[in-house]
Parts: sequence; structure tokens; C-alpha cells
Amino acid sequence: MRFLVKFRKSLLGEFCASIFARFHRRPSDDQVDFQQGRYIFPAESDPHEATALGFPSRCSLPPEQYNAVCRELAELAAAITEFEPVRIYVRPEDTPWAETVLKESIKDGSKVTLIPCPINHCWVRDTGPVYVHNATGTHPKRRFALNFQFNEWGGKKPMNDGKCWGQQWPLMDDKTLQENTDFARWVIEHDTNPSPVTCIDAPIRLEGGALVTDGEGTLLITESSIICEARNPGMSKSEIEAELKRLLGVEKVIWFPGRRNMDITDAHMDAEARFVRPGVIVITRPHEGEINMWNEMSAEIHEILNRETDAKGRRMEIHSIDEPDPRDLVKNPDDELITSYVNFIFVNGGVIIPKYGEDVKDQQALQTLQMLMPERVVRQVYTNAIPLTGGVLHCVTQQVPVAKWLSNRNLIECSGPYA
Repeated sequence: MRFLVKFRKSLLGEFCASIFARFHRRPSDDQVDFQQGRYIFPAESDPHEATALGFPSRCSLPPEQYNAVCRELAELAAAITEFEPVRIYVRPEDTPWAETVLKESIKDGSKVTLIPCPINHCWVRDTGPVYVHNATGTHPKRRFALNFQFNEWGGKKPMNDGKCWGQQWPLMDDKTLQENTDFARWVIEHDTNPSPVTCIDAPIRLEGGALVTDGEGTLLITESSIICEARNPGMSKSEIEAELKRLLGVEKVIWFPGRRNMDITDAHMDAEARFVRPGVIVITRPHEGEINMWNEMSAEIHEILNRETDAKGRRMEIHSIDEPDPRDLVKNPDDELITSYVNFIFVNGGVIIPKYGEDVKDQQALQTLQMLMPERVVRQVYTNAIPLTGGVLHCVTQQVPVAKWLSNRNLIECSGPYA
């Protein structure tokens, strides 16, 4: 009799469970609207699957700088391979050239993957995807990346004669410009290592260099680089901030005025201030001989950070790093050279910072960052051609974070050979 009662209870339980499951079944991945989800932009110091770089096409740089930029990118790639794998995106027709340049710098090609694709700009920080994690944790084995639909930094391009920043630039046609916009989506759709990535088309437009986060809910960003008709027409500051919080998982946005049209980016934050860890920030201090606007903006950033707290309510510890005099590092007085040391990149177990060739300032920057991050190897890489064309190391790289479900894997596992 007990068995019969138990059997009847079991039948009733199974019936109730089936009804509950029918009406409360978790939707499959295909049924979930990931576009409306919430995401977290992990700290750049978190473990990486790899670092992505891009070899420029010949229509994206002044001809006299092209070879030098490519060689500096190869030297940077070589430095990164000491810490983690590198993925290099390159046009199919430029692949033989890329292989030649890379072999000059890299001894172990097994840590580099060349990926043929329609790429033009080397500035993958701005043109490429921003990898994020799902904030809900309901799809732990799915990877995500944001597509901010790059539009040439708010429609900026050389004038019809190609003259810009004291150099002669090639002109891009409409097909090339569309390739630039589509680049992030292309990367996302073709990234299957270690698993496919879901593309999230952001309803706001910005570039990755505009975003500086601590991984604990704090975002630093300039108004000039995102609140503008050329990027986000008709959107208010509060609407943009709401989307930043949803897409990046931030709780507090610290806004800085920035400067419109001071450079092509409208004052990206990644050249001005960076977190070395939550609660600790390094900011750049331009040389006194620099254009007044740069010094004014730097002082403004320092003042705002001094009075602000982060998302955890902490007062921030601020360290300044002096820039060298760019006039001593160029041959042509019309050249404009970016000389910010805070445009560094995190790699697994290390940090790679720029070296400009001004020994005193280079050494001071190295000592400051090594003191602030004693647990990491700080490596310097010389660069001159890249800064002459508008950016530094952070601008030409994009980290690919390790998925949470793979965080215990060997981080030096390589993606495949390039040769």
C-alpha cells in the first residue's frame, strides 16, 4: 500500500513538473534577445585569450610612414608574444608583406595567428569589437562582443587634397569606409577560438579608446568623444549614460568635458588617464611646450579626479607621468607626435609601455609604472612612426579576454602559427 501511495504521489509530481516546465521552460539561446541584455566590460588587466592587432592597408596611412608603422607593429607583436598569443588582422593581398616583417622581429611564429580580412586602419582599439561578459550569468559558455559601428571618429577624414596633420594622407573611397564600419562585425563573426562570439549591435556609437574602466563599476569618459551629433545624433547625456551602464556593467560614469576637434578622436580618455588597478590612476602630464589646450585639459582631468570617488566610494590615488617634449622627437616642425605614456597595454603577467627615445622621461615612466605594479613585468617598446600617425600602443591593440568558463586554462596556449 505504501508503494501504491508513493507511486501515485510520484505520478502527481511528474505531472506537476511537466506542467511547470511547459510554461516556465528557459528559452534556448536562439530565443533569447541578447541585444537587450546587460553586459560587463572586464578590466583590461584580467586574463587574456590573446591580444589583437591590425596591419594597416596602404590606403590608410601616409606612404612615407607605412613601412615604419608596420615594423613597429611587428616589434610590438614580438613583445606581446612573450606574455600571450597575438592575432593579427591583415588584408589578403598584404599577407606576404606582413609575414616578411613579422619574421624580422618574431622568433617563435607559433604564438602569432595571421587572419586575412578586409581591414584598413591599424587602430583596432577604435575600429574593432569590445569583448564583454554576460552580466546575468545565465549563459556562462557563450561569448559576447559589442559592435559600436565605427564611423571614422564622427566622420573625420582628410580634406579632398589629402593634407592633414602636416602629412599627405591617401583618400578612402566609399567601399573602403564601409569596410572600416563593418570590421568589428567581421571580427566577431569569424572569432571561433575558443568558441563562437555573439555580436551585440550597440545603440550608441563610440570608439574603444574612449573607454577607461576599472573592472569594478567605474568608467572614465570625455563628453566630447561621445555626446555629439556626428556620433549619437539626438541622444542626451542621460540616455547615453544609461546605455553605457547597460552595455559595460558600470555603476558610476565620471564625465570629463574633453575637447572637440583637438585631435581626430575628440580627446579619447585612453591617452589621458588609466587605471593601474581599482582605486589607483595614472594621468599624463603634457610637456609645458605642448599646445595650451592639452595642458588645460590635463589639469582639468586631475581636478575632477581629485574631487570624485569611484563606484565603490573610494577616493582615488592619482599619479602623474610627465611626457617628453614632442618637438625633440620629430624631424619636421609640422609633425604632431603623441607622447603619452599612459597609453600602455596590459598583457598576461605584464604591461607594455611606449618608449619614445627621450632617455630621462622614458626611464621615469618605467620606474613609476613598475613601482605601481610590482607584481607585473613592465616592458618598454620603442615607437615613433605610430605616434606620428595619431596613436600609441593602446590604440593599435584590443584585448580578447578569457571567457569565465575557461579561466583556469593555460593562458599561454597559442592560437596557431602564422607561417
